[in-house]
Amino acid sequence: MHDPITALVSGWETFYVILGSSAAALTGLMFVVIALVGETRSGRRPSIASIRAFATPIIVHFGGVLLLAALLTTPKHTELTLSLSLMACGIGGLGFIRWVAVGMRRQQEYEPVDEDWEWHITLPAIVYAAVLLGGAGLWWRPVPALTLVGAAALFLLYIGIRNAWDSAIYISVGPPATPPKSKP
Repeated sequence: MHDPITALVSGWETFYVILGSSAAALTGLMFVVIALVGETRSGRRPSIASIRAFATPIIVHFGGVLLLAALLTTPKHTELTLSLSLMACGIGGLGFIRWVAVGMRRQQEYEPVDEDWEWHITLPAIVYAAVLLGGAGLWWRPVPALTLVGAAALFLLYIGIRNAWDSAIYISVGPPATPPKSKP
């Protein structure tokens, strides 16, 4: 049986408490924003498909940061359990990014531009690949692997914040609502 890797991750506890708390708070704010958008009377409510394509990934990324924070502060992990947990997060995240790409193509309300593809697909895929690589590298080079996972978690939080801001700006000052067509 492997010795707990607790000694190596113990120096990261404060970092992950801050990251996890931030991700949890921002997740709560996203729920408030979505609820407020649903109650607007402007006639410009986003479709379910566009919410799934652009808002759901923000929540999942914040949840991913929270999950990483929880995993890396869980006591008595072994190299095996932490490595497998991180690799599962990386694989799950990469699979989720594929789902996001399909959703962005299928929704009809908004035509994604290059910046959208970069921030919703490319950069999150790099982050989740880094988590996968960090989980695998834990066996050979634990300190750089944990640093890579920490950087990935921080960047994933930043991606979520940036995408939430971009969505909020689009919703608040985006194209005007099209008036409903009157029936003859």
